[in-house]
Formats: sequence, structure tokens, C-alpha cells
Amino acid sequence: MLEPENDGTDNELDPTKEPKSSRAWLAMLKQAERAFEDYQSKADRIDELYANLNKLSRIDRDRQFQLFWANIQVLGPSIYSRPPVPVVVPRFKDRRPLYRVASELLERALVVALERGDMNGLMMLIRDDLNIVGRGSPAVRYESKAESDGPTERICFDFKDRKDFLHEPARNWREVGWVANASYLTKKEMRKRFRKTSGDAYQDAVYNVQREDKDNGAGDNRMKAKVWEVWSRTENKVVWVCEGVQKLLDEDEPHLKLEGFFPCPKPAYATVQRRSLVPVPDMIYYKDQLEEINELTNRIHALSEAIKVRGFYPGGAEIGDAIEAAINIQDDRKVMVPIANWAAFGGTGEQIIWLPIDVIGSTVAQLVELRKAVIDDVYQIMGLSDIMRGTSEASETLGAQQLKSQYGSVRIRDKQGELVRVARDMVAIAAEIMAENFSQETLLEMSQMEIPSEADIRKQVKPLEDQAKAINKQIQEAQNDPEVQAMIQQDPEKAQQVMQQAQQQVQGIMEQIEKLQAQPTIEDVMKFLRDQKTRPFVLDIETDSTIQPDEQAEKQARTEFVQALGGAIQQFAPVLQMMPALTPVVGDIIKFAIAPFRAGRELEGKIDEAVDQMAAQASQPQPNPEQEQLKAEQAMEQIKLQMEQQRQQAEDARKDKEIQAKMQMEAAKIDAEREGQVFEAQIKHQESQQKMALEQQKGEREERKFQLEIQKLQMEIEAQQAQFALKAQSAQVDAEIKTRQAEQQAIQSDRAFEQQSALNAQKAEQAQMGAAE
Repeated sequence: MLEPENDGTDNELDPTKEPKSSRAWLAMLKQAERAFEDYQSKADRIDELYANLNKLSRIDRDRQFQLFWANIQVLGPSIYSRPPVPVVVPRFKDRRPLYRVASELLERALVVALERGDMNGLMMLIRDDLNIVGRGSPAVRYESKAESDGPTERICFDFKDRKDFLHEPARNWREVGWVANASYLTKKEMRKRFRKTSGDAYQDAVYNVQREDKDNGAGDNRMKAKVWEVWSRTENKVVWVCEGVQKLLDEDEPHLKLEGFFPCPKPAYATVQRRSLVPVPDMIYYKDQLEEINELTNRIHALSEAIKVRGFYPGGAEIGDAIEAAINIQDDRKVMVPIANWAAFGGTGEQIIWLPIDVIGSTVAQLVELRKAVIDDVYQIMGLSDIMRGTSEASETLGAQQLKSQYGSVRIRDKQGELVRVARDMVAIAAEIMAENFSQETLLEMSQMEIPSEADIRKQVKPLEDQAKAINKQIQEAQNDPEVQAMIQQDPEKAQQVMQQAQQQVQGIMEQIEKLQAQPTIEDVMKFLRDQKTRPFVLDIETDSTIQPDEQAEKQARTEFVQALGGAIQQFAPVLQMMPALTPVVGDIIKFAIAPFRAGRELEGKIDEAVDQMAAQASQPQPNPEQEQLKAEQAMEQIKLQMEQQRQQAEDARKDKEIQAKMQMEAAKIDAEREGQVFEAQIKHQESQQKMALEQQKGEREERKFQLEIQKLQMEIEAQQAQFALKAQSAQVDAEIKTRQAEQQAIQSDRAFEQQSALNAQKAEQAQMGAAE
């Protein structure tokens, strides 16, 4: 680890000389940042070119052909399209129960961990960084929290921005001595994390707003400090440092014991500078072509704006002004431009001269063709063949199209392999963390497996052992009992048969005990997983392909698998019938034949079980054919005798059923006659009752009719009375109305008479006054 600037006496910076000072570690980080400074500046410009909302949304920006963005969109799904699936299998196919159960437990737990950790989202970010800036950096963390209902453990998969990931400048990853990951913490978070280890030193950290991220819409206004977590393989320690803090925020031994030491895999690289780990983005290799394409696009756009129909006619402005006006007219509806000096313009007998636009159109067509040629150059550089773009010639054969498709896949195969490798390394790190740190309860809960414990095995074995001891005790007592010995002497064959049955029963119980004790317990599995020295040599950790499989290719592969399995079974079936002892060999040959196909753990287990069963059958002693034939004949005779007995019993049963049926029919006939007589009497009784009821109903109807007639008469009388009363009331009202009218007329006549009298008196008074004057 070299210091960038020193006094010349010692070019090596040793952090152990100042164990509590952060100066050496910060200097190493600065040195690494300067080593990647050129890459970071180029990556900033590439990020802006790929997607910059402010720049792309501007109306006055230069016209661009967004080929870079389109290429990234095509490459992305080609190198990654589905999340990885962890695969943990025993490295050597010796079918040991402990290895099989341990691998299945770890694989199931990894599947759950990847789903909870959003592995797909992380791989998408790594893929985009790999395509755009040439490097994608992930990291793996182990979190354990104490909850009220027990500890909570989980694996966290983190994506590290290119500016938040540093490592020692080296020629290759094996030579890297330290790796640093950055996190951004507020002052409150810094106090909670580093108060116990560094006191109040955290207050001297440089807190600021990540302005660049905020401008891009990915930040906030909170003041945060950038804290580096440095994993040093050479010093075998982990330290936390921050700019502005003169002492270490914290230091400790690695809290994770990993085979590769670092809690992160080697980043996914596209291209690196020779003899270094400095990434070179792919876009740099065709940057000149992109600039040329954008320049041609600008020229095409400018010339296309000039392709407008314009005509000139006599009268109006001068020649220069008229031409300038024709070019600058924005309104497409204004086509004609007047010219004063028509003869100088070249006009003769023609009344209209049109602006020649065919030259401009030809130039635009040539520029479009040139741009297409440059785009093809970009495709050649990047390896995007026309078949990957979804275009092909009609004259091309299927073989030619497949050849071009294979060529395109070859050019991106390295990137596909990088993402597969990164996914496998992350899964391997997660598997190490889970195997060495996760509790037994957490692993069982995540895997949903029912693995017996040693106590469970003892509970199952104890009754079987007691039963075997009881049988052995009975055998010993029988051997010492004089009465039993006398019975044995009377019928030795039967006694020997009983003795053999007892011994076989004991042997079966002992086999059950051995089978139970051979089962791997959860204690055995956890001990094996915790063994860091043995586990890496036994378990093989891989991932399924992260590339979207071709549907036709997958169907063909499945068909080939079924054909291979069926052909192997068909070929070896006669061999197994003739030589059952070759069953284990045949089973291994079948598994070897289908090894290239990933058929799944369940199918492989079924094949192993079938092979074991066939081997067990083959190991059993083969019976004598003559004895078997004699037993078969005796069995057939016994079966015939039983069938004859059954036939005779069936015939007797049939006769009994016929007699019973006849007796039942006679009894049913007598019962039917009795029921008929009773039914006839009941019908007559019901008819008489119905007749009486009808007579009664008829009388009730007559009485009801009479009452209705009386009610009708009463209603008519009441209606007439009401009519008479209404007429009398109407006459009375008419009389009152006439009386009131007469009274009103008399009152009106009196008022008119009074008014006339008063008027006459007034006139007489006025006449007297006139005469007096």
C-alpha cells in the first residue's frame, strides 16, 4: 500500500505504525480515487449521455440519434433476463445421506434468502452498470437483530455505486489487498454507531448534502458523512474511517470468516486496461462513430428544414431580399415570393420560377445512407448482428440466420459469463455466512425441512430396542423351560420354524434401528455446515443460467433427455433380468448418461432410490425354479379348491335367497290385501266426511248471501238519506247566497244614494258661494 506523496525516505505506508490514526487509511483511499479518477470522469459523461432528463427535455438541444441508449436496451436482456437460482449439490456423487441433506437444507435457505434480498433487482443494477460504464459492484452483508420473539437473521445483497466502491490498485483481483465500501450516515446515525468506539470524534466528520445525487433526483437535503468500511486482507482487520476524523471510528477483526476474505465478489468487468483493474466502458470504443452519427443527424435535420416549395414571380423586393425571405418564411402556406428585377433574376417569358429543392433532397438521401453505414460500423464493433435486431434477408437460409445468431451470442458471451460468475460468487458468500452464522432454528424455518434431532432418533429407537430385548428374553426363557423343550422334542420342525420367525423378527427390528441411526440428524448437519475446513471440499455451489432460455431449445433439450433416459433403460433392462448383480453399475451408467441434463434434485433422488431397491432385490437369494414351480402348482390347487368352495357357498346362498324371496312375496301379498281393505274403509269414511262438509259449506254460503243482501239494502237506504240531506243542504246554501246578494245590493244602493246626495249638496253650496261673490 503506497502513499501518493512522501518525503522520499520511505515510500511504504504502514497503518500498523499508527493503530488509532486514520491518516494512513485515508491516504490509501485517496490514492485509489486518483487511480480511478480518469475512469470516473469518463463514466460521468457516459451517464449523462445515456439518460439526462434535463438535457433530453430541452427544446433547443441539438438533434441526436439515440443509438447508445438503443444498444444498451438490446444488450441488457441478452446478457441477463431472469434471477439466478442457487444450486447446492454434493461435489462427489457418492450419495451420502449427510451430504445430501446438508446440501438440500442450504439450497432451500439460499432460495429464500435470494427472494427476500431482491436478488433480481440487484442483478439488474449490476447489468446496467456493466453495460454502461463497464463495471458492476455488489456486496453481501449479514444482519442479526435481537427481537422479542427471538433473534432475526438475514442476508442483505447491496449494490455499490461506482463512486462508493474502492479497492487497492492492482494488476488483477488476486493481488488486491484491501476493499472499501462507502455508506452515508447522518450525525445521529454516526453517534449511535461510533460513540462507543471513538467517543466524540464522529462530530469532526465532513457532513454535506450529496449535491450531485440531489440534482439527479436521487438525494435529499439531509447532511450526511461518507464513511468507508475497509476490509484489509493483508492486515486481517476491518476499519471504519471518515474524512475529517483524525482517528479510526472503529476497528476490529473480520466479523465474517469467508474463504475469499472480502464480503464482496470480484466486480463484473466488461473490459479493463491491460495489467490493471481500471474499467474501460464499451462506449469509448465507438465514441467517434456516435459523434459522427449525431453530426450527420444534425445536418439531415437542418437540410430537411430547407426542403420547402417556394416560387418567384415578377414584382416586389430585390433579388437578395426575395431569396432570403423565401428561405426564412416559416409559414408553409406562403409559397410565392415577388421579385422586382425579374430580368436580372433570370426570368424571361415564364411567369413563375420554382426554387430547386432536388439538390437538397439528394444531399439528404446521401447523408441518410452515410449515417446508415456508420450505424452498421457500430453494430460490427459491438457485435449486434442483424438477426439480433430482428431483421434478416428473405433469401437467407435457416443455417445462415442461425450462424449470425451464434456470432452475435459469441460477442456477448463474456458478459453473460461475468454476470453468472458474480451471481455464483454472491451465492457462495451468502452460503458461507449462513452455514457459519445462522442458527439451527433459522435454517430449519427458512428451508421448511423436518430433520430429526438426536433426541427424536433416541425416542424412536428405544421402543424397538425394548421389543428386541423382550423377544430375545422370551427365546432364552423358552430354551431353559423343560415343558417347552418337551414340546420341541415332540414337534421339532414346528419348533424350528417358530424359532426362525422369532430370529427374523429380531433381525428386522435391528435393521429398523440401524436405518434410523443412519439418518442424519440436525446436529450432524449443523456440525458439518460449521466445519469450514470440510464444507468447501464437499459442497459444490452453482447457479442456474441467468439468461432467458430459448423455448424451442429448451423443448429440444427435454426431448433429448427423455430419449436418453428411455434408451438407457430399454438397453439395460434385459441385462438386469439376466444379471441382477449389475444393478449398481447400470444405475451409475444411467446417471452418467443423463448427467449433462439438469433434471433436478428430486429426479436424481428417485433414480438413486430405484437403483437401491433394484440392488436390494438383486442381493436377495434367488429361489430354486423346481421348488417355485411346485409351490405354484400347490397354490393353484389351493386356489381351485377355494374357488369351488366359494362357488358352492354362492349356490347355497342363492337358493336361500330364493326361498326367502318367496316367503317375503307371500307375506307382502297378505299385507297388501289387508292394507287394501283398510284403505277402502278409510276412503268411504273420508267421502262421508267430505259430503257433510260440503253441505255445511253450502248452508254457510246461503246464510252469507242473505246477510250480503241485507247489507246492500241498508247501504241503498243510507245512500238515499245522504242524497236527500245533500239536496236540502244545497237548497239552504242557495237561499243564504241569495239573501246575502240582496243585502249587498241594498247596501250598494244606499251608498250610491248617499254619494249622490252629498254631491248634490256640494254643488248647491258652490252655487251659493258663486252667487254671493
